[in-house]
Amino acid sequence: MALETVSVIGGGSWGTALAQAAAMAGRSVQLIVRDTAQVEEINSRRTNARYLGAQVLHERITAANMATEADIVILAVPAQSSRTALGALPPPLLAGKPVVLSAKGLETGTLLRQSQILADIAPEATGYVLSGPSFAADVAAGRPTAVTLAGDDAEATSLLAAALAGPTFRPYAADDRIGVEIAGALKNVYALACGAVEGAQLGASARSALIARAFAEMSRMVSAMGGSASTLTGLAGLGDLTLTCTSVQSRNYQFGMALGRGQTVDEIMTSGAKLAEGVATTPVADALARDLGVDAPLIAAMQAVLTSQADIATVVAGLMSRPLKRED
Repeated sequence: MALETVSVIGGGSWGTALAQAAAMAGRSVQLIVRDTAQVEEINSRRTNARYLGAQVLHERITAANMATEADIVILAVPAQSSRTALGALPPPLLAGKPVVLSAKGLETGTLLRQSQILADIAPEATGYVLSGPSFAADVAAGRPTAVTLAGDDAEATSLLAAALAGPTFRPYAADDRIGVEIAGALKNVYALACGAVEGAQLGASARSALIARAFAEMSRMVSAMGGSASTLTGLAGLGDLTLTCTSVQSRNYQFGMALGRGQTVDEIMTSGAKLAEGVATTPVADALARDLGVDAPLIAAMQAVLTSQADIATVVAGLMSRPLKRED
């Protein structure tokens, strides 16, 4: 199968960055956005200023309002918008095509992973999951970035990874879609918690302990879902968890910092804060953990913080007072 043309659905910061990466890899890219003015800006000025400032976009990128057939489809919309975005695409554009899912989150109400949503909407498409430590600004600027691309067929996944690999953007093929998806979703929850610890000025020691326990909790969730715990030692697990839980570039970390300073979710949102996927994912992950019977105190704690049932200082004190046992 030819893998020369790419259609990226979603013209936000991440979608534009992935379009840039695919173009730098030598692919011809169409970037699908809703705003006509945004289409004009990208095509004439080679910028997407609202999302990536003055970053110059590659000449192989062409913006449009409607998708046309391409060899590869990349979905780059927020996790809670995936079903709507996929449903709006003509079925022939997805049937038999590799569809790369780049959102990191679980669907509200259904508790479904992104690949399960794709299977519902376009069962004839072949789903792949892209995740790992990456910020849109770094990818778009051509700064070194390594990520994981997970699919069910080893040879096809390797070919797709090679087609999207450029001089600075390196997707490493993997076969554990479940583990990669769960890790990508949950790391946003833990980034909220780490940001809250920072915002409440509870110290770097508390944040480091939280990251370590988050890794253990994530391992339990991945195993319970049928994924491989070994996935978490790589880019999609430890790599992404560390980046998102320690950097102010992370929207989830920034949102958590505001929570730690005592703001409510509504107050943060009305202040103009950027979308933080972890806010929507936390209650879904909490429900999923309870359904699976998985001990997930950090997820439950963040749900309490988001619903204003507890502040982060109280939560951390509660976690510190849990019965001592051997570390697992």
